[in-house]
Amino acid sequence: MTHDAFEAWTRETLGRVEQGLTTWVRLEAPAGLGEVMRYGVLDGGKRLRPLLVMAAAEAVGAAASEAALRAACAVELIHAYSLIHDDMPCMDNDVLRRGKPTVHVRYGQAMAMLAGDAMQALAFEVLTPAEGEMPAALQARLVGLLARAAGEEGMAGGQAIDLSSVGQPLDEVQLADMHRRKTGALLQTSVKMGAACGAPSPAAWAALSDFGAALGVAFQVVDDILDATQASATLGKTAGKDADANKPTFVTVLGLEVARTRARDLHARAHAALARSGLPQTERLGLLADRVLDRTS
Repeated sequence: MTHDAFEAWTRETLGRVEQGLTTWVRLEAPAGLGEVMRYGVLDGGKRLRPLLVMAAAEAVGAAASEAALRAACAVELIHAYSLIHDDMPCMDNDVLRRGKPTVHVRYGQAMAMLAGDAMQALAFEVLTPAEGEMPAALQARLVGLLARAAGEEGMAGGQAIDLSSVGQPLDEVQLADMHRRKTGALLQTSVKMGAACGAPSPAAWAALSDFGAALGVAFQVVDDILDATQASATLGKTAGKDADANKPTFVTVLGLEVARTRARDLHARAHAALARSGLPQTERLGLLADRVLDRTS
């Protein structure tokens, strides 16, 4: 696939996702809550997770399905809610996200908390439309996948480890486990939710799951490298905040060059998993993995 073709697919897919989010995140929510929610999720971010959903759905022949689009929007709602809460003073206390003031800076802590709560609930509402629009069994499967990725087995559990690790020495295994939950679980689940919209063989499902797992940790390793080497203006968020907060990162634990090697190794592992899947349409998943490794923000 040419670069231009991939970029055209990306633009078309993100247009569908943005339209879905614009429809489902209603401005009419009470007391200005809709405005806060839309500020937190619309018109910003790389949208990697929805792209992974849609590319995985394509790999199993379900790219055009309503279920894939709903899964893509739901996973982005969970991601965006987590960023709103993570940026708050009781968590990471950050003031910049996606190149603009964080939600609590713009709207206050109470509204930021409520917006995150509402977006989390909305994600599951999007996955459970009116009878007849999606098979009930598929709804249940997608809800279960997303709930596990967002809860104590995944994002929330990883964030709890992160908060308790400030100033604590972690080895690579402990650090990888934290980020497998905090960052990797939702990325891996994005792939699995897309795949669940089709009917992959058990071997293909396992390979796609392995792809998502490797990509999830690779994303965080690259994130830590960028945090140590790029300016805030490039990143669109505050650079160096983990080091300033005395939090362990792959760069502080491994060193910069070893961290770069680890990212390349994980990238290769992700591609090997795609090759093992036996699926004919995994090229876009592979190109998304390349984008993770090569990104500069």
